[in-house]
Amino acid sequence: MPATPLPPNLQPDWDSWVDGELTSPAPIVPGPVAPTAPTAPTAPLPPRSAPPLAMVETAFLSSTACLLWLVNYYFPLGPLLRLGFPLPIALVYLRWGKRGAWMAALVSSLLLSVLMGPTRSLLFLMPFGLLGVLLGSCWRRGLPWSISIGLGTLLSSIGFFFRIWFTSLLLGDDLWVYVTVQVTEMLQWLFLRLGLLVQPELLWVQGFALVLIVVNSVMYLFTVHLLAFLLLERVGSPIPPPPQWVQALVDMDG
Repeated sequence: MPATPLPPNLQPDWDSWVDGELTSPAPIVPGPVAPTAPTAPTAPLPPRSAPPLAMVETAFLSSTACLLWLVNYYFPLGPLLRLGFPLPIALVYLRWGKRGAWMAALVSSLLLSVLMGPTRSLLFLMPFGLLGVLLGSCWRRGLPWSISIGLGTLLSSIGFFFRIWFTSLLLGDDLWVYVTVQVTEMLQWLFLRLGLLVQPELLWVQGFALVLIVVNSVMYLFTVHLLAFLLLERVGSPIPPPPQWVQALVDMDG
C-alpha cells in the first residue's frame, strides 16, 4: 500500500536535517470540546444473599440434631441424648432467626428421611423439630421460663399423642389401650399400698394418664432449659436467666 503523506505542519525541514537541526512540528491546538450527554443513573445493586456463615452453621447444626436422633435410636443412652434433640435448632433460631430455624428443622427431617425413612423423620419433626423452633422463638424474645416451659409442655404433650396415634396407625393397633392398661395396674398397686379397696374407673385412669404425660413433659422441658442455660451461654447465645431459686441452685453447685 502507498505511504500516507504527512500533513504540511509535520513534514521535516530538509535543510535543518542536513545541518543537524530538526525543528519540532507545530503544536496542535485542540478544538472546543463538545458537551457530553448526561449519563443514565446507575441501577441499584441487587440485595446480597445470605451470608455463607449462616448457611454453614445451619447445615452443621441440622446434621448435629440428625446425628443425635440417629445415635439415640441405635445406641440408646437413656434420656441423656434426648435432652439435646431440640437444642441445635433452637441455637439456629438464636443466631440466625426464624427462617434459619425452620430450614434447620426441615433439613434435619429430610436427612432422617433419607437415612431412616419418612416415618422416623415425622417422629423427629413432631415434636422435637417444632419444639426447637418454639424454644428458640421464646428465648430470642426474652420470655421468662414459665412461659417457654408452659408452651413447650403443651407442644410436647400434643407430640406424645401424635406419636401414639401415628404408631397405632402404622401398626394397625390402638396403643392407647396399652397405656390405659399400664396406668390401671399402677393405680391398683397404689391403692393396694394405701389400703384402699377401690377399683379405678376408666375416667380416673385416663385422667391420671393425662396428668402423668403433662408432668413428664414439664420435667423434660425444665431439664432442657437447664441444659441450655449451662451450654448455650458458652457459645455466645445465652437464653433468658432462670428464676431466682434455680439461679441459686446453679450457683451453689458451681
